[in-house]
Amino acid sequence: MTLRDAEQGKEYIIKAIETDDEELDAFLFSLGCFSGEAITVIKHRRSGCVVAIKDGRYNIDKDLADAIII
Repeated sequence: MTLRDAEQGKEYIIKAIETDDEELDAFLFSLGCFSGEAITVIKHRRSGCVVAIKDGRYNIDKDLADAIII
């Protein structure tokens, strides 16, 4: 299941990040988005979703949400 399929307000554990871009992987890692970390979808939007990772909230687009496997 990807992050786009997640329910709002429910906490999930990230199983994998599926991207071919090393720079994007490094960026996600700097946000605290990596395998084994908890993530919560705060709100779904047309352009993506708002997520909470650790103590931060981030707006991510649809393509990135599809790359995060929960």
